[in-house]
Amino acid sequence: MDTTLILDPHLLNLVNAVAVGALIGAERERRKGDGPARSPAGIRTFTVTSISGATAFAVGGVALLAVVTASVAGMVAVSYWRSQDQDPGLTTEIVLVLTALLGGLCMQRPDMAAAIAVTVTVLLYAKSWLHNLVISLISKAELDDALIFAAATLVVLPLVPNRQMGPYLALNPHSIGIVVVLVMGISAAGYVAVRLFGARFGLPLAGAISGFISSTATIGAMGSRARTSRDLLAACVAGAVLSTVATVAQMALVVAATSTPTLLSLSGPLLCAGAVAVAYGAFFTLLAARHSGSDVKQAGGAFSLKTALAFGSVLAVILMVSEGLQERFGGTGVLLAALVAGLVDTHASAISVASLVASGKITPQDAVVPILAGLTSNTLTKIVMAASSGGWAFALRVVPGLILVALAAWAGTFAAWLWA
Repeated sequence: MDTTLILDPHLLNLVNAVAVGALIGAERERRKGDGPARSPAGIRTFTVTSISGATAFAVGGVALLAVVTASVAGMVAVSYWRSQDQDPGLTTEIVLVLTALLGGLCMQRPDMAAAIAVTVTVLLYAKSWLHNLVISLISKAELDDALIFAAATLVVLPLVPNRQMGPYLALNPHSIGIVVVLVMGISAAGYVAVRLFGARFGLPLAGAISGFISSTATIGAMGSRARTSRDLLAACVAGAVLSTVATVAQMALVVAATSTPTLLSLSGPLLCAGAVAVAYGAFFTLLAARHSGSDVKQAGGAFSLKTALAFGSVLAVILMVSEGLQERFGGTGVLLAALVAGLVDTHASAISVASLVASGKITPQDAVVPILAGLTSNTLTKIVMAASSGGWAFALRVVPGLILVALAAWAGTFAAWLWA
């Protein structure tokens, strides 16, 4: 005889409503306080409110749930008005109304109701940490950057046209917008990492992270520091070379966002270049570990909107030039455009070539040589920056690493050709 207990789905949903109310109510009970100034709602109130919402939806559907929720809101308003002298917050009152809605939601989508309840409980529990984060840890400039990034990602980007336009139909504004947002996001991620880890890992870590913003600029900054602080020469060299790891990683990200097949064709060269950069930078990091005082402080904002927009503008010009050269000279034009563009920025060069692959104008295999040509010409720019900013002592240590990284990328390409 089958004795398996089969529970009614509605009963399970009601149990979920009890759990949702009890979870939120348990957190509110801990903050309820004592005496006359205590909060009017604790674990029992929240649990009963959630059950009321579930029962209302089960009996009368959305209409009765709306009536119950409005009744809860009315009682909350009266309670808030009576306790104005104690300067109460609105958090508990708002969450109580939300709990009634969550109880009703449990009868339809218990999984969504549970997820919302957990999220709300975490936010309530993290009150002190969140207040400290916003007031003490995040500066006004950083908050401004966060708002700009959110507006660019959630408001502006969805409104940008997603179609080919412009000379030679070379421009897709939405694709360029994605790259601009990606540059901002990568820069912000590097900034946050420096804030989290501070100067604990010193110049090597700062160089590796700052490379996501600009490897060339990072090499220049490290060179300037090495010129003024000779005892930090090894640490500065490590930071400069490790910034090329960020160059390789960022190239992989932006190419993947533009054309996945191109990334697959570049995987071997990029892995070889990244491995050599890590090994060379790690060697000088070990040398720098013998010295103290290699701490750095982060300056500036999380990202530069002007830099990101300038990057997008340069990318647009490069795309038009690449398309024009492609139309005039064929494959040779793509290679010439990549070489010239790489002197300014290797990522914009890589994206322009990958865009040609995405539009079906060249194959992923044909994109490898132009992209590596841009990486090589960008290496020349970094060499000039290292020599001009840090002097010969700095350049003689950084330049071999930069050359080895470029050679490793080409070696990976030749190995792939031989293997094929």
